[in-house]
Amino acid sequence: MTIWISLVFFALVGISVALGKLPPLVLIVYFWLSLLTYLIYYLDKSAARSGSWRTKESTLHLLSFLGGWPGALIAQQRFRHKTRKQPFRFLFWLTVLGNLGILVWLHTAEGSAYLNMLLGNNRDFPF
Repeated sequence: MTIWISLVFFALVGISVALGKLPPLVLIVYFWLSLLTYLIYYLDKSAARSGSWRTKESTLHLLSFLGGWPGALIAQQRFRHKTRKQPFRFLFWLTVLGNLGILVWLHTAEGSAYLNMLLGNNRDFPF
């Protein structure tokens, strides 16, 4: 189920890129942050099993908020990691909602203009 949520999300972002609502960079950033977040969850699960140094939960939440939540969602299910800790799960879903809120905002005229400014685009929106 979680892999489907992630795939549908990537498909919707891809459609937004194809329709010119978002620059391709947004899709690329989501992909690489998801991959990085997945890897960090894997390393954290391995560290938990061996009693080694662990990744801070705040780091996992930051990566999710920045756009790595699809990878985190898959990793949580695949590795059975951070699935029972209710406070963590609650904060995780808040980061997902926050990230999605920003993504929706980027589809507005104001958000698109801000993203254009960040990317140094001199042309008007949309992308």
